Amino acid sequence: MHGYHPCSEDAEIYLPSVEKILHPQLFPVGQEFFSSHASLTFFPNLIALSLSITHLPLAVGLFLWQVASIFLLLLACWELGGLFFPNPSARWGGVCLVAALLTIPVAGTALYIVDQYLNPRNLSAFAGIFVLARALEKKYLRAFLWLVFAASVHPLMWVFPFSFCLLFVVMEKFEFVWKKASPAVVAGLLWMGVPLAPASSAAYHEVAAHHSYFYIQHWQWYEWLGIVAPLGLLMWFGKLAREKGWVNVEQVSRAFVIYGLIYVAIALVVDLPAQWETLARIQPLRCLHLLYTVMFVIMGGFLAEYVFKDYLWRWLLLFVPLAFGMFLVQRAIFPASAHIEWPGATAKNPWAQAFVWIRRNTPVQAVFAIDPEHMHIAGEDEIGFRCLAQRSRLADDVKDDGAVSMFPALGDRWRAEVQAQTPWKDFGLADFARLKNTYGVKWVVLQQPGVEGLSCVYQNRVVKVCRIP
Repeated sequence: MHGYHPCSEDAEIYLPSVEKILHPQLFPVGQEFFSSHASLTFFPNLIALSLSITHLPLAVGLFLWQVASIFLLLLACWELGGLFFPNPSARWGGVCLVAALLTIPVAGTALYIVDQYLNPRNLSAFAGIFVLARALEKKYLRAFLWLVFAASVHPLMWVFPFSFCLLFVVMEKFEFVWKKASPAVVAGLLWMGVPLAPASSAAYHEVAAHHSYFYIQHWQWYEWLGIVAPLGLLMWFGKLAREKGWVNVEQVSRAFVIYGLIYVAIALVVDLPAQWETLARIQPLRCLHLLYTVMFVIMGGFLAEYVFKDYLWRWLLLFVPLAFGMFLVQRAIFPASAHIEWPGATAKNPWAQAFVWIRRNTPVQAVFAIDPEHMHIAGEDEIGFRCLAQRSRLADDVKDDGAVSMFPALGDRWRAEVQAQTPWKDFGLADFARLKNTYGVKWVVLQQPGVEGLSCVYQNRVVKVCRIP
């Protein structure tokens, strides 16, 4: 339903770190743009270690990890549903709805519940649900161990299940206080805890313009609806659960309303004052990732209880069109690639074909230049050059600016390299010679028809791979 694209989107940030561990000679230039993320997580070490122990090819190992992460998320939702609902069909309803909506956008956060490629968020997603399930059972040691795992694979996403469980425990212990306290007052208390942020540079301002989803004031009305509507639904679910006597659903729904309001307040605090601009990179509204997942478990349970019941045709009436719709959306996002890019299969996308040729036929130490906006070119399908070609390139204006948004010290280098490649579509031999003299670039990847005077050793209907004379 959702497809598999192992080298797309944020794989360009996370996968090169795995490849660098497995093959240290890779990426002599530009590794700072992915190693900065890798330094904060055990994710690349975990994946590389598993591949070293099993001796599996990289493509096969990544595919199996992706399948395992989806299975474990659905298993975690199954266990959580068992704590919410006494009826097994309601439990199945929650799991099925999550499975159908794995690639639904989470409000304006630029996140899916599970991405179509392996990355640290996919592992932290199932770990976070396991944390919540164990906390509801009051098995706090097991919850802590899952939290440690989540923190080891993602430096940020573990904060949300931890903060929710902490809030849930406090609300449970002091329920009489929380029932009297206004949610706005509770949220307002967090204003006092936000530290001053370092000043932002001109390069950081330029990067920030590319990541409007960091800043809640730039969200569209429908993205704001992605905050308000779930909170309203959870309030309604809590009321229905109280009538049914489903204590866990009632308490969790109420806690998630408070949790959501608190993080919205934090987002406003780090967004609106200009001097705190760089704090927006902590992206507090990623809290919605956990909220959405649990909300769909609860929503699916209520649908099964009140609507589907034991009528198979009712289940099919929802899930067949929903699955087909999600499939069509994924085909629209990756129109030039195979829906599932099986390990070992020949790449369908012409950009991917060129990148694979580069990996197999160019020196490991080669440094490339490619259109800094190449991941946004129609038909490129956001395929990452570094992670698929396994070669160094100059900084791009799509994913490397993401590294700058999290690590502002990289800003000046990123800005210089992107400007050196701009405007790419007007480049001639003299411009490529300048890149060679300044940055040691000897190879370029160009769209057809390319540039006259370059020796092109590979081409297909869309892409050329050329040497700089």
